[in-house]
Amino acid sequence: MKTKKIEGIKSVDFKIVAKGHGVVNWNGPTNLMLDNGKTADNHTMPKLRGYSNLSGKIKEDTGYKYRKEASDIDFKTNPLYISQNCIRHHLFREQAFDLHYANAKNIKNVLASLTGLVRGYVVPSTQNKRTSPLLIEDFVDQLGNGNFEQFGQAGERDSSSFFSKTTFGDTEYISYGSISIEQLQFISLDKKFDRASMEIKKGEGEEVANLIEDYLQTIDQKNRTPKATFHENYVRNGTIFEEGENGILLNQDAMDILIDATLEKLSELVIRQAKSYMYIDEILVDYNDSNKMMRIKRDEGSVSSDKSSNYASYFYAREK
Repeated sequence: MKTKKIEGIKSVDFKIVAKGHGVVNWNGPTNLMLDNGKTADNHTMPKLRGYSNLSGKIKEDTGYKYRKEASDIDFKTNPLYISQNCIRHHLFREQAFDLHYANAKNIKNVLASLTGLVRGYVVPSTQNKRTSPLLIEDFVDQLGNGNFEQFGQAGERDSSSFFSKTTFGDTEYISYGSISIEQLQFISLDKKFDRASMEIKKGEGEEVANLIEDYLQTIDQKNRTPKATFHENYVRNGTIFEEGENGILLNQDAMDILIDATLEKLSELVIRQAKSYMYIDEILVDYNDSNKMMRIKRDEGSVSSDKSSNYASYFYAREK
């Protein structure tokens, strides 16, 4: 058994400060109570962390749970947020619908893309998948500039012609994220451990590796030398039985290119939704070589903003 302490940068963590105005991620219609004590179904609510529309009061004879009023919200306790699913969708928006057309014949083209290498995917028709090395938390608002607004539709005035929204003024979000080096550096092409990114035929592994290399060179902005190396038996360091699998391993330059491309994409992220918007204002990066996951959350003074060592190596090629 080959065991060696894993040293080097284990993750690239980051803190994001984003700014904007209004709500870009709605939660949809919510049951709330009107001034007359009746329940209204036409109030539109944004995503609020930990919010419940139930007041906690129960009608004893029926067990009916009373709703809160629309104005009964503490935006510090229940802050506005943008879900990480919404962020991921807009981050990879240009490739958001490509997976609908993925199949066994063209899946290698998906793999040689930011969607394949960073966003991750599942193709239901083939059960091929790649776990995303990119973790992003929800974007949580810090200002709490929420408002209750009543609207009316033109025409006859009855209860159905009025609707309301919880809206927001200026917003400022904080979020954290991380890129896992272990998940980024290795691409499984083997069904042995139920994580094959695609199914390959004899001799096809080198072709896929070359396709990934060519893609990395097209997005490189610093004239680096990315390498994607195929081997039939990559073993995770520290395993007992040294059971390996077909796969592709990315070298230091290849990982560097993908991390730079991901951070650049994040820094340029803008979400426009109707009359609302959000943009990234600032990113603080930590090349984390410690065993403290997301140390940037607890102590910004301990972060390493420059890459001073190599990325950690989690896999090695073993001859069968």
